[in-house]
Formats: sequence, C-alpha cells, structure tokens
Amino acid sequence: MSPRIFPTGTTLHDSQHSWKGYVIFGAPDRRTHLIDLAGNEVRAWPHLGFPSELIDPSVNQGRRGHVLVQLERSVEGGRFNGIFDNQSVAELDWEGRVVWKWSGPRGQNAARQTHDLQRLANGNTLLLTTVATRLPGFTPPEVSDQVIREVDRHGEVVWSWSVAEHLEQFGISPEGLSLLKRAVGSGSGNHGFLTINNLTTLGENRWFDAGDARFHPENLLIDSREANFIAIIDRTSGNVVWRLGPDFHEPDDPASARVLQHQVPRPIDQLSGQHDAHLIAKGLPGAGNLLVFDNQGAAGFPAARLGIFNGSRVLEVDPITLQIVWQYTGEASDAPSWSFHSSFISSARRLPNGNTLIDEGQNGRIFQVTPSGRIVWEYVNPYFAGTLIGSREVRSNWVFRAQPVAYDWVPEGTPRSERAIAELDPAQFRVPG
Repeated sequence: MSPRIFPTGTTLHDSQHSWKGYVIFGAPDRRTHLIDLAGNEVRAWPHLGFPSELIDPSVNQGRRGHVLVQLERSVEGGRFNGIFDNQSVAELDWEGRVVWKWSGPRGQNAARQTHDLQRLANGNTLLLTTVATRLPGFTPPEVSDQVIREVDRHGEVVWSWSVAEHLEQFGISPEGLSLLKRAVGSGSGNHGFLTINNLTTLGENRWFDAGDARFHPENLLIDSREANFIAIIDRTSGNVVWRLGPDFHEPDDPASARVLQHQVPRPIDQLSGQHDAHLIAKGLPGAGNLLVFDNQGAAGFPAARLGIFNGSRVLEVDPITLQIVWQYTGEASDAPSWSFHSSFISSARRLPNGNTLIDEGQNGRIFQVTPSGRIVWEYVNPYFAGTLIGSREVRSNWVFRAQPVAYDWVPEGTPRSERAIAELDPAQFRVPG
C-alpha cells in the first residue's frame, strides 16, 4: 500500500535538466488544473475532463488557453462519480466561458464521452463515446459499445466508427471471445465492453512519408485496456490495418528473458492494461515510434500472466520491427519495480528535450525522466476528493492523464515559476517529535 502521509505538490525539480512548460490535468475535486514546474496552480476551470485537454492553438485559429472538458455530468451512476454518464462536453476559453458545446447526436441529449477527445485541424472534434448496442451471442445481448464520432462545429456527426462492428478484426481468439462474452455477462459497466481508453490521429510521420499507407496521418490509433491490443484504423475503409497484440509470444527461455528484460532493443513482450498509446510527434526525439504506458494491470482474454514483483512500464516501440527501443521502469531510477506502478489510467508523453512526462495515475504522481531514467521533476497531486470505486466512495488523488503544455499555448503574461527544488532523502525525513 502507499504511505498514509506523504508530501504533495512539487517534490523535486532539477531545473538544469528538466523541460520547461506547464502541465494540465483533471483531478477528483472535479476541476481542471494548470500548474507550473514549482507546483503553483496558474489557472483552474471548475470542470473535470476525462481527459482535460488543452487545445493546440495551431488547430484552434491561434486561440490560446482553450480547454476541452466535460461540462455537465450525471450526479449519480457510473464509476468515478458519473464520468461515463456525462451530458455534454465543451470547449472553454481561458476565462471559463463556453465557446462550443456538444450534448450528443440529435435526439440523444447526452454526449456520453469517455476516455478521449481531440480537436482536429479542420475545426471538428473527435470523441470516444459509449452507446448501448445489441451484440448477438452476448448475454445480456445489449452491451456498452464505444463509438468514435467526428463532430463539426455545429454539432453534426460527420463520421463514426463502432468497436462492436469490427470485433472480428482485433485478433481475439475463439477462446478469448468466449471469455470476453462471459466477462461482459457479469457486467461490463458503462465504459465500453473492451474499454477503448485512447483515441488519437497518427499525425505526420516518417512511415507514411516512406510510403506505408497504413500510417496515413488521418488514420486513428486506439488501444483496448481490457483486451491488451493497440490498433490503427483506416479512416477511409474503417478497417484495422495495423495491430499490436492481443496475444504476445512467450519467450522460449523465461529465465533468460528475465535477465534481458532491461536490454534494448528487444522484441515486444506482454502488454497488459495499457494506456495512452500514440506515435511520437514529428520533430520530437523518437518521432514515429509508438509510446505507451504499459500498466501491467490485470487484463486480457485469457488474462495475461504478470510478474511477482509487479510494476508498470513506459515503452517506446518501433511499429515496423515491433521492437522495444527504449523503456522506463522503477529500476531505471534505481528503485524496485513496484515503486512505479499504476494498474489503471495513466499516460506518458515525449518532451522536446528528450525527457518523458509520466503520469502514474492511480497515485496522482506526475514526473519527468531523462532518457537514462533519472527523475528531474516530480509532482504529487494535492487535490483529493471522494471517488466512487465500484459501490464504495474512497478518498483519492488519481490523475487519468497529464498533458504537457508549452508556454506559448497559453495567453502571454501567464505567471510561471521554474524554482529549483532539491531532492529529499525519505530515509532522513522525519516529522518532528
């Protein structure tokens, strides 16, 4: 278990080696927070996003400081206090005014947005939504499906894609499908029967530039937390044209594999419960490679076999050779594997100086690591609140996703501090007696 008492806010800042910018995240207090490197809240909006997403001004007519959030949410029902039963999503400006709002397709009167949304260069908005769908062979026959929708500025759905309609393209074996049907029969919640937790366009990349049509910049990348796969969807045909998982070959010699588990490059091994899969953007170190937070949380049909000393990983994978070319684990920071672990939620983003911003979501811990694994900035979310997990409310500071924000994405004159904060030695830190 985590310590009952621990410091919050910025706990470490090596100002010489950190990337300089803001970080935005939604918290259990149902607010969206923008912080600087010293941990100061420089702006907050009274709405939670899942995720809270600051819009790149280059796709928003140069407007700075606009954020996508869930505007109206169900008071009751659903995990995480109604996150999956939201009535509307909205774009808010820097002052919190609503400049765009979507409440679902005409006649539905509910957005039911879940896990991701993205403003596109054409001004439209891409959203993951949930829809009750009848699926033959499942018991009950009506399941919580997820539908990707592209919505224009007038609220009209101009393109959509359903998970359930492409179930046969995800590589789930007949045995796995039988297990999936059994799991859904015991209750799949309202967040999607495969829990697609990530949706993003590929963006410009070297693979498409080299002639690989699977990596068209407008194609979509998704991942399934429940079924342990990552996939690229062709926007024109709707077909899955690239996939990683759900089944991963076990090594011929497990003992040797354990010895080699920190050496790169090496073939991709078992992902489980992963989040935030995306191609590293053009212009950043590692551009074109796949970056993913591999939770190593219980998942899979059949369930993945996890290690005894369980910990999460951040993996950078060459999507053509399917080799791990960089990784971060707890051991990379000279700590045990279990010191870095989030069995659900979480994210990882490559930064312009080669560092990686990591959100260890279940613990509300956000930090930057260098390519060698040294932690140069760390922040622990201080915004605790009651969170409904299953049928019981608990107090938590979870963070679904943390987004790095460049200084020029917000209005000029926004305050910021880059104050250095020395690392504490927990073996020496004591509460005065």
